[in-house]
Amino acid sequence: MGLSLNQLQRVITAIHATPQKVVIDFAGAGVQALAWLHSVGGSSRTILEATDCYAATSLVEAIGFEPEQFASPDVARAMAIRAYSRAVHLAGPAVPVAGIGCTATIATDRPKRGSHRACVAVCEAHGLTTYTLTLVKGRRSRSEEEELVSLLLLKAVANAGKVDGLPELELVEPETLVEDYEPVDWLARLLAGEVAWLAIAPDGRMKPGYTWPKIAFLSGAFNPLHQGHRQLVQVASDILEREVYFELPLVNADKAPLDVEEARCRIEQFAGWATVILTRVPLFNQKAEIFPQSVFVLGIDTVQRLWEPRFYYHDPVEMYVAFKMVQEAGCRFLVAGRLQGENFLTLQDVNIPAGYRHLFKQIPPHKFRVDISSTAIRREQA
Repeated sequence: MGLSLNQLQRVITAIHATPQKVVIDFAGAGVQALAWLHSVGGSSRTILEATDCYAATSLVEAIGFEPEQFASPDVARAMAIRAYSRAVHLAGPAVPVAGIGCTATIATDRPKRGSHRACVAVCEAHGLTTYTLTLVKGRRSRSEEEELVSLLLLKAVANAGKVDGLPELELVEPETLVEDYEPVDWLARLLAGEVAWLAIAPDGRMKPGYTWPKIAFLSGAFNPLHQGHRQLVQVASDILEREVYFELPLVNADKAPLDVEEARCRIEQFAGWATVILTRVPLFNQKAEIFPQSVFVLGIDTVQRLWEPRFYYHDPVEMYVAFKMVQEAGCRFLVAGRLQGENFLTLQDVNIPAGYRHLFKQIPPHKFRVDISSTAIRREQA
């Protein structure tokens, strides 16, 4: 194996001592690495989940496309991105995580036409590292190739946690191990629909995911972000006794979708002081699917628009179905009043059907009233 059992245990002990948690997806080989990680106490501090996508249909379902070649860097990267999003979901956005994807074709009980190889990818917040290992066919037994691929997978986990101590793989000519790194444009991947949400921390770190339950956020276009938004988030946070985020939907039910450059401009407003969540879903029943058991903070003007059938294909039935979805997802609304003309409107001024009024809670006007709007600010700037 190239290293002793004591060396292996020391490295794995060091891996388990790091705060990094991982989700591992593998196909074709690499299972021995999982056994090694579990053989040393403390693996629950490292491993969130591991999935063996052995059947072709299982792997296709995991990555979302049918590749020309299953043991390839593109497939390993797709697996790693999926694993990373899953890790964020399981551990939470505040925990350092990595997604590991391993796909390989090694010796079996029948001849193989192509080369024996393994591709391992590591997805972290900053980017993707890919390791491509090409082996000499017939040089090793299946168990020896499995061990080599597993060592590569373990090396990837160790590198993600900044742990040293593993020796270089023992290769023979003309075998190769190629390492490649590329940054990940998570915003582009969000716009392409590859992830459901993208959280951008004040320091610029990005974390994507598919679902994120039990959070609270103020949804808006923030064009521009102003003191009223900031104050509303603070008041809502005090009422709910938890952190309240900002959510910027790149697709808006009432406005044109944001392109990449405009999205980046809006995002820059939060740099250095607040986390902003980006989504591609304009309706709150769609948000409820992604953020179940959550609280949506919004202004009374938005509540008025929620009950307009035009947002539901002009079908009142679709509108009530949407609100039933919000209710079944365990979500609710925290509402701020707003000045319209000469009147300050609150929930009592909106005709909400009796079966859904319990989903809405008013922020008392004495706790929040800011008579300012993004529209008025844009007019002044113009």
